[in-house]
Amino acid sequence: MKVERDQPDVPLSEKVVPSYAPAHPNRLDTVIRRAKIAVFVGMGIALAVGLWGHARWSHTVQTFVYALEAATLPVPQRPGRFYEEQLATLPPVVQRYFAKVLTPNQPLVHRVYLEQTGTFNRSFQQPQWDTFTARQRIATARPGFVWDAAISMGPGIDVRVVDAYVAGTGTLQPSVLGLVDLAGQQGGADIARGELMRYLAEAVWYPTALLPGQGVQWTAVDAQSALATLTDGALTVALTFHFDAQGWVQRITSDARSAMVDGTLVPMPWEAVVSDYQLRDGMWVPLQAEVAWTPASGRVPYWRGKIEKIDYELPR
Repeated sequence: MKVERDQPDVPLSEKVVPSYAPAHPNRLDTVIRRAKIAVFVGMGIALAVGLWGHARWSHTVQTFVYALEAATLPVPQRPGRFYEEQLATLPPVVQRYFAKVLTPNQPLVHRVYLEQTGTFNRSFQQPQWDTFTARQRIATARPGFVWDAAISMGPGIDVRVVDAYVAGTGTLQPSVLGLVDLAGQQGGADIARGELMRYLAEAVWYPTALLPGQGVQWTAVDAQSALATLTDGALTVALTFHFDAQGWVQRITSDARSAMVDGTLVPMPWEAVVSDYQLRDGMWVPLQAEVAWTPASGRVPYWRGKIEKIDYELPR
């Protein structure tokens, strides 16, 4: 009987069938790896651009806020208050409004901070509504305000807008992402007049600013409306306030407020409709509004907003 010789020991590595190794690296893995790198780089660039734009825009807005503070008169040693005796010479419909929205002995508003949400129509011809958020600071001891808004024009694309009236100068400046400034307007003529009209219309949010002792003159139009006239420096503006049967301001109108049409300011009928009155710091104020141009060709709404937060500085 033949005895087979023992086979020499063979390393385990030689007994295992080697795996297949392609001559070229897996292209799919390479593509995925590069895509991940590109995503991370893109996110880093977007974050850097966003932070840069935010910092630049914050500086721009803060410059206007500092100017607003510098133009605001100091609080008098004996801050004013509302008393019904102040209404004696006003038209009856205006007397009824103040008696309704103000609490007796109400301190006069000195400054306001508010936050808004809403939609903005950026086209006069065809409605194109975009959402916005905004913050606004208002001073009443020389009329002025700074409105800082972010309008969403699409995924990741915000147009920042500062709309301001400071020391007799009006400003409207849009900027893409806070980095690329678009054509804006600044001056003391038509643009300033329009911004002072805005301040007067929005005074329903800080109604003590509409009192006769705060520079507003009231003239009766009819039983349900009155003309409010405000002068600041060389500028004088007037708006008609329309009151409902309960005494609330329902609409505010102008026969000729400047509208931007194809890059040119054109006088056009205008109105603001306010609603949803709520009690805030002793004052009844409307928390919702819609603003529209009202030419003969038809009403064109362009701003719909809601007050989400409102804080008053009321010197005691």
